Order: sequence, then structure tokens, then C-alpha cells
Amino acid sequence: MWTAGSVLKAVGLFVAHLLSSITDCFQTKAAWADLRVLQETELKTTGGVHERYKAKALWEKTGAVVMVVRRPGSLLCREEAAELSSLQPQLQNVGVPLFAVVKQNIGKELDTFKKYFSGKVYVDQQRNFYGPVQRWMFLSLFLRIGVWRSLWRAYRRGFRGNLRGEGFVLGGVFVIGPEDQGILLEHREKEFGDKVNMLAVLTAVRKMQKNIE
Repeated sequence: MWTAGSVLKAVGLFVAHLLSSITDCFQTKAAWADLRVLQETELKTTGGVHERYKAKALWEKTGAVVMVVRRPGSLLCREEAAELSSLQPQLQNVGVPLFAVVKQNIGKELDTFKKYFSGKVYVDQQRNFYGPVQRWMFLSLFLRIGVWRSLWRAYRRGFRGNLRGEGFVLGGVFVIGPEDQGILLEHREKEFGDKVNMLAVLTAVRKMQKNIE
């Protein structure tokens, strides 16, 4: 039996989903990454000693799982970092490293992020991992029910964050195979809190190992 409360809730959800659909029309569509560009990207280490590597060196022998971080201070990015890090034992068993790239090195914010993320973190000053078309989310985030649900979920799980640093460019996750296997999984955020499916990550890693065998 429908009550006034349930009707209002249903109407509210309908309006929220309608607004999300409308904002989709104004959001830049993702374009597939070009592996040739990614592998030539210069990445800078974080921490005490700043070294530079061609990104290809990080996966050409073993493959890798790469988290493209929207903003280290975001509670949603910290939540996803913790979930990806929970896969670390399984990744170590097959010798596949986990690392993250950020757009900017904001000292203490990056130090705090590393408490949630078990892999190495590099700076992509060229922002190639955020392309080839950078996608931004501005005021439309306030109209998307998925963003609010994700924020509430992360908050209830005990994650906290702040607004320091640029955080409007959407990130994602890659699983890149060694040698000529290419990109086996490319997840692009559709909105804040749109996390990669952890099972999909493991499936891509298993495919990578099967190809090697």
C-alpha cells in the first residue's frame, strides 16, 4: 500500500535520476586512452627523493594496476584507494604492482593518502593519464544522486577528506599488461565516487597472467 511518505520518496528519486540524466548530456564523453602516449609519460616519484621514470618502465615486465587519483584529499578517492589496496596480497602473489598517479604533489595531503594506499604514488604533471580528453565535473555534482550516495557511504565507513587541491578532473583505474598485451581494463569515472569493480580488476589481472603462460 502506498503511503504519502513512500510516494514522496519515489517522486524524489525520480527527480534525482532525471537531473542526473540531464547533467550527463553536458558532461564530456570519455575517449579511449592511447597506450603509446601513456608509456612515454614522464612520472615523478613522491617522497624524499624525486626521481623520474617513463611510465612504461613500471609495467613493461610485470604489468600493473594503476589508480588515476582525482584528488588525494577526497574521502571518495581515499575509499577507493583502500579498496584497491585490499587486493594487494593477490596482486603480490602474481607479481603485479599497484601504483597511483596524481596531478599534483600536495605534501601532507599525499602523505595522508598513502596511509590508505599500499602502492607507490607518482606525479603525472603532463596529466596524460587523465586524458586524452580531460573530463570535468563542476556544479552538476550537486544534482547527481550517485555522488551524494557515494559521499554518505564513504562517510559512514569512516573515511574523511577535505577540499584542498584541484579535484574537478575525473580519474579512473587501468590494468595494463606487460610487453604487448596493452590495456586490459580501462575504467573512467562517470561522476565522483564511481569506483572500479574490484572483481573486474582481478579478472583483468588473471587474464594478464593467462596470456603470459
